[in-house]
Amino acid sequence: MIRVVSVENMRKSDAATIAAGTPGKELMLRAGRGVFDSAQWKPPVAILCGSGNNAGDGYVIALLLHEALIPCELILLSEKFSEDGMYYFTQCREAGIPVRLWESRTDLSGYGTIADCLFGTGFRGEVRGPAREVIEAVNSSGAYVVAVDINSGLNGDSGLADLCVRSDLTVSIGDFKAGHFLNMAKDVMKKKVNIDIGIEPVDRTFTLVEQADLAGLFAARKNFSNKGTYGYTALIGGSKKYSGAIRLAGLAGAAMRSGAGVVKLAVPDVLFPIVAPVVLESTVFPLDDDGNEIVFSEKKTAELVSNVKTAAFGMGIGTGKGAADMLEYLLGHFTGRLVVDADGLTLLSRMDRARIRNAACTLVLTPHVKEFSRLTGLTAEEILNSPVSTAEVYAKETGVILLLKGPATVITDGETTYITDTGCAGMATAGSGDVLSGILAAVLGYAPDPLFGTAAAAWINGRAGELAQEKYGDISMIASDTVNSIAETLRSISAME
Repeated sequence: MIRVVSVENMRKSDAATIAAGTPGKELMLRAGRGVFDSAQWKPPVAILCGSGNNAGDGYVIALLLHEALIPCELILLSEKFSEDGMYYFTQCREAGIPVRLWESRTDLSGYGTIADCLFGTGFRGEVRGPAREVIEAVNSSGAYVVAVDINSGLNGDSGLADLCVRSDLTVSIGDFKAGHFLNMAKDVMKKKVNIDIGIEPVDRTFTLVEQADLAGLFAARKNFSNKGTYGYTALIGGSKKYSGAIRLAGLAGAAMRSGAGVVKLAVPDVLFPIVAPVVLESTVFPLDDDGNEIVFSEKKTAELVSNVKTAAFGMGIGTGKGAADMLEYLLGHFTGRLVVDADGLTLLSRMDRARIRNAACTLVLTPHVKEFSRLTGLTAEEILNSPVSTAEVYAKETGVILLLKGPATVITDGETTYITDTGCAGMATAGSGDVLSGILAAVLGYAPDPLFGTAAAAWINGRAGELAQEKYGDISMIASDTVNSIAETLRSISAME
């Protein structure tokens, strides 16, 4: 697992490290050396520097390039320096490294590599003035771009920007920040690495999940086991207006491919004739309906969940009285692990938070930003600007496990927070949410820890999507392609054990 911190945590931790006896100049030297060692420098190199400590890292990089006989030039946005930055800038001057101020309409296309040391992780708001022109020039230069700590203009907590540097390599310093993964990050960073410079966080951290972390959960299964060992799962969804058999089959197939022992697919009776022929490995459980959506039956619902450890509810089920009554029953009587998605989240958004907090089950919610907006009353903009903190606050207030979907996924119970960075653009297609719900319902059937199990399912879903995109491309892949890549994903994890 990889440690991830907030910008404020890093700021406080950096100050605490200096206060404990490590000089700021030493940390700056370690940072610059780490970046220098992480990149392949194609000459000539332009090092674009702002006025803070991020610029100081650039001065160290310039000194190391100069020592390595790699031609480089410092281009300054202004002649303002931090105290530690001035120390290394003076050395650059003494070494004879070329220095010039940025001039409007400067052409950067002649450089082989550009090092972005304009802004650090503390940058907020919009890029204005000459800095905007500099970033636009970097992005149109055609050079290999190395962003130091974070891409200038990108928010270190949210991963949002109105304009930011697009990098071939981003070298995070100290620890990764959430903004290295969230929202726009994948679109502006081709590759990212982190370098440790000896700063220990003073506040709580987040955790980025890696493939190796999942090996124990997906170890080879024992011969002395049976389908009950790995969990009975109920998947509850569908209505006549819902797209029907293919997507529901994908939901069931995702659960079976993810290791569920038994899957019961509960759908309105009106869908039974079209779903049953295409769901071969799962049991189809018909629910009473009004010709379109389900009609709640306490007896049938109790029978459905009587022997299941996990259930997933809401995928295309509609938001009528029958679905609402069924969800109310599950919250009050089901004691297993309940995944709520899609229409189920809309129904939850109409309930008092105390009802959610007092649920008998372990409740796992899987909203995208718009669904989370309905649950919280926050705007989509507010959520996107603070995805981790808004997720943590809601999870803690309601006692749920929250999986907030996005280019990177945030999983939290309000105390412990995981981030998964798998997934791809090709997954923006109908049915992808159903696939995640199926994977999640299956994994929760045998994962000892439901929070980590939720993070594991998110990682698997994203990685299977990546494998599907490699085969079909981001435009042509469909949700069932992700289902068909689950087995390969799980095999690769098991092989690490």
